[in-house]
Amino acid sequence: MRKGPIWLVILVALAEFSTQQQVGLWVSGLGKVRAVPDIAVVDVGVEAQATTVSQAMDMARTAMNQVMAALSGHGVASQDIQTRYFNISPVRRWDERRNISEVIGYRVTNSVTAKIRNIKDAQRVGRIIDAVAEAGGDLTRIGSLRFTIEDPKPFQAQARAKAIQDALAKAQQMTEAAGVELGKLIYITEVGTGMLTPRPIYFKEVTPAPPEEPTPFSPGEEEITVSVRMVFDIA
Repeated sequence: MRKGPIWLVILVALAEFSTQQQVGLWVSGLGKVRAVPDIAVVDVGVEAQATTVSQAMDMARTAMNQVMAALSGHGVASQDIQTRYFNISPVRRWDERRNISEVIGYRVTNSVTAKIRNIKDAQRVGRIIDAVAEAGGDLTRIGSLRFTIEDPKPFQAQARAKAIQDALAKAQQMTEAAGVELGKLIYITEVGTGMLTPRPIYFKEVTPAPPEEPTPFSPGEEEITVSVRMVFDIA
């Protein structure tokens, strides 16, 4: 069987290769919107230690019931409270004389995640945290407190529109600088969305000393970002 000239084979290969490459004008756009959080999310619970499981359970149960009552009494709905962690574990101590680890008691940990709404009242979060700390006493443990936006979709839509405008402006600038005309849009995709939030506030232990003024907290702002990629023909 006769084969074609080698130069023809090379040309065909180059043509196939070129069709696989990116063609047209590719640009990316970034849109940002800042918004004030509308909910606070707090991880709160109790930790009790005693010589027996039964004693530790009783202590934790009593304290947790008081914590739940404090949350409910300050308007936190039951559907906004979810058990996050429950654990019963032995407490051990190393006996140097006998060279063994011995059980000296038991620890019970019970924690929930609670959503605090209506935080336009700047002192509402502080009042709830203080009430929880007082209700649980020395057994109270607060893991973290963070502010967020429950439904970011409207802000994402605004950021998306800004991202598209950013990409269009880049495309126009590039074609003008290159001395060509911007053709029709042939491809567009959303690369990703994000929400930059302040770092959560972590607590190791809470000392229940009711202040005259609630513990101060500030929700600050969150930054919602959307990235897009667009491809245009070059006329």
